[in-house]
Amino acid sequence: MSGEALPLFRRALGDSWRSLVGWSLGVTAAIALYVPLFPSLGGNPDVQELLDSLPPELVNAIGYDQITTGAGYTQSTFYGLIGLMLLTIAATAWGTAAIAGDEETGSLELTLAHGVSRTQVVLERTAALAVRLGWLALLSALIVIALTDGAGLGIEPQNALAAAAAIFALTFLSGSLAIAVGCVAGRRVYATAAGAGIAVVAYALNAVANQGGAVDWLHAWSPYHWAYANSPLSEGADWGGLGLLLGLSAVFLAIGLAAFSRRDLVT
Repeated sequence: MSGEALPLFRRALGDSWRSLVGWSLGVTAAIALYVPLFPSLGGNPDVQELLDSLPPELVNAIGYDQITTGAGYTQSTFYGLIGLMLLTIAATAWGTAAIAGDEETGSLELTLAHGVSRTQVVLERTAALAVRLGWLALLSALIVIALTDGAGLGIEPQNALAAAAAIFALTFLSGSLAIAVGCVAGRRVYATAAGAGIAVVAYALNAVANQGGAVDWLHAWSPYHWAYANSPLSEGADWGGLGLLLGLSAVFLAIGLAAFSRRDLVT
């Protein structure tokens, strides 16, 4: 194993290609289901009247305040909700399996017996997670670009790519935390709870902060807001928000590595 270039990275990608195909089909189906409906839903004046009849607090909380624009509709239905859920589940599942899953089954010790270091295990499997998530995010952008004219979305290709970068960075946060908690605790249940939990907390903080007033300061603590505050589908990439998300992921992984290098593995 040690004689190959990036053996654990290659193995992780090879072992997960079926799940990657499944998630790719899920992303494709979600976009194909929602995006073409924009002319009849998001672009319908009757929908705006319906939204105006709802409490503004509810509309702001679920992010439907911009649903009548192509960028706002795509953000609200896919990047801020369905797509986010799909990629978060995928990231958390892959992140949990990377360390905690293998440790609970005993295969992690067998891997380490082949002359690879614990640091190598974490870094190469994290890289594999990033590549898989990156593909799903890129796939979403390519499909949106392909459908934007037919659905009348008016989304520029570079902005679709910016939204892909945002959803990648946001969901990679869940995956990296799942890996880190697996490094610290070695238990799938803790890693899964952490990966899913940070996504739920990020979304909830943003929803509450959208009410404005005394709770607006919660935006600063929401990774969801870091990703989407700049409305990437209409305004382009927010490099500061992306930097915060990727930087926090790096912190999680550094803490996980430090703990992983010092503890006994579960037997």
